[in-house]
Amino acid sequence: MTQTIDAVLKQATQHLAASGSESPSLDAAVLLCHALDKPRSYLFTWPDKVLSVAEQTQFNTLLDRRLAGHPIAHITGEREFWSLSLQVSPTTLIPRPDTERLVEVALELPELPQGSILDLGTGTGAIALALASEWPQRTIMGVDIRSEAQQLASNNAQRLGFNNVTIKQGSWFAPIEAGTKFALIVSNPPYIKENDPHLEQGDVRFEPKSALVAQDQGLADIAYISDQARQYFVEGGWLVFEHGYDQGLAVRQQLVMLGYQEVRTEQDYGGQDRVTLGRFVTK
Repeated sequence: MTQTIDAVLKQATQHLAASGSESPSLDAAVLLCHALDKPRSYLFTWPDKVLSVAEQTQFNTLLDRRLAGHPIAHITGEREFWSLSLQVSPTTLIPRPDTERLVEVALELPELPQGSILDLGTGTGAIALALASEWPQRTIMGVDIRSEAQQLASNNAQRLGFNNVTIKQGSWFAPIEAGTKFALIVSNPPYIKENDPHLEQGDVRFEPKSALVAQDQGLADIAYISDQARQYFVEGGWLVFEHGYDQGLAVRQQLVMLGYQEVRTEQDYGGQDRVTLGRFVTK
């Protein structure tokens, strides 16, 4: 039996709320827009429009996946980040609003030298493409160890028309030619502890563990990148990390120990430690 847009939204919102969704009305609207291939404004303009059998069936299929816990981004195949519509897949992390804080911090860096930018563990390419949209004059390279992520990020760059972005496959610095230097290296690396209970909750259950979990209490990859990055900076280059809310002190200590200067931690939109940065100066 088909229903009106208004009735579909109300019923779906109730089901999603009962299933534990943190944003049931938004989830329902996003799924219905996807099923109808219409913008959000359409739902409010035509609340009494009756769905066709095909539209109702398509929406019910999408809703069932969400009720089973699948992330909205995986169901629709896209996620907005920094006002960019990115294609996503289960092979990469879903871009999150907190990561936009890393982009903000990078854009506000004082005395950023001239030169290229490197995004390690680029995933969908979210950080690299956000920076490319703000700095079209700079060359930006993204690196990811997974071939699926490399292809996805490359597709996003091409689809959005960013000609100043290149995506390479490999482990951290492995694909980078000897002698290449960067003014800025950014990364949202794996930083969750192996036994963290959050790994079994919410959207994280459906994301690749290799992009989430790191050894040594979640700090192993951050330590490795911090150490190796020193070979790849132009003079006065910056390193900027996203990390866990309780890792700010440990990351600062790591950077100071390795000789970085102007080390500090910035908070996310919820007031939690989220981004730590430092500058590598040799003179």
